[in-house]
Amino acid sequence: MKLSTFTTSLALSASASAKFINYTTVTGYFAQDDPSTDPSTFDYTSHNFGLLDRTYESDTLHPSKNLTQWQRFHAQLQYLNAQAPAHVQYKLLFLGRHGEGWHNAAEDYYGTPAWNCYWSLLTGNGTATWKDADLTPAGIEQAEVARDYWAAQYKEQRIHFPDVYYSSPMTRALKTANLTFTTQPLSSILAAPFIPTVKEGFREGVSLHTCDERRTKSYIQGLFPEWIIEEGFTEEDELWEGIKGETSETQDLRSRAALDDVFFPETVNGSFSINVKRSSTGRPAGVCGGPSPSHSPAPPAQGGKASDLVISITAHSGEISSILRVIGHQAFKLSTGAVIPVLIRAEEISEPQPTTTTTALFTPSAYCTAPPVTSAASGCVCQSSAAPVTTGFPALSTETPY
Repeated sequence: MKLSTFTTSLALSASASAKFINYTTVTGYFAQDDPSTDPSTFDYTSHNFGLLDRTYESDTLHPSKNLTQWQRFHAQLQYLNAQAPAHVQYKLLFLGRHGEGWHNAAEDYYGTPAWNCYWSLLTGNGTATWKDADLTPAGIEQAEVARDYWAAQYKEQRIHFPDVYYSSPMTRALKTANLTFTTQPLSSILAAPFIPTVKEGFREGVSLHTCDERRTKSYIQGLFPEWIIEEGFTEEDELWEGIKGETSETQDLRSRAALDDVFFPETVNGSFSINVKRSSTGRPAGVCGGPSPSHSPAPPAQGGKASDLVISITAHSGEISSILRVIGHQAFKLSTGAVIPVLIRAEEISEPQPTTTTTALFTPSAYCTAPPVTSAASGCVCQSSAAPVTTGFPALSTETPY
């Protein structure tokens, strides 16, 4: 399939009966919703994942029960859905950023401007490899922190484990999700099994960076053979080309389509499409960067179900930022390995749509053909004042990481 005609479930198609989904963040439940919360200093493991100590409408339904805050929140989540009309769903999303990858370590080492101008276009530097970057030892530890915190939250708070799991197809996200959840005692507490769906829509923003090029479908199947790979997932990466990248607007369309498939898959199938075209102008930003209500084991599905109230998505900094924009949440940048819970209201709206399609742009980025002598926050500064290049394929390292 040619990139110029690549079609995926991203935006409204031309259909008089088309539906769209309106997302809003339901605030007042988590500290991360509060504008006064500083993302740079907030530690989810010190604040009950950010869940606020408050009363709920559903508290009157079980006044004599000695429930934890997380048990009471889950009862409130069930209450909100019970009171909602059929075209409205409330879901709790746990958005987890992958642990530190080798690309993160390299960006810290070279500095962000030099990383974006040159080093990110290589597959590695002879010491480390960052093409579809794996986790560093520190990244593994960060995933283990999340694992231990989930276990502690169940023991102390009887937190409701996710009903369904999704992961970006990038190695660092796949392994973070696996380290976080694969050893949890889910079957013994009647929680849903950890069988994630690998979803292309939740990958990091596509840039020139080699860390944004995913490996093959066969590689993912070999790594975690029991996991589900969504329908239509291609063997080779047909989005990354190393010359042009997504704009923020394009990524938001992709993120919205992925959420649509999670919330209302019957609406998305056959109703949403977009032609991705690659522009010769513009420049995208760089990326790569006591019993509670019991769980009911459910078979994994390609799309979400109304009964899936708690959803885990393991993704990336840029992708989580995109999801937050789509759902109207305030910007909240996560450190590697961190997690943010968000309560979302999704309303399916049936209205005639314009007989048009939305075109998502992929645009070129500037880069240097040799290591920059200096770099500035304002952009690329190449050797000997050479002008940054915006055409052609960058010279990559000969190292072959996979």
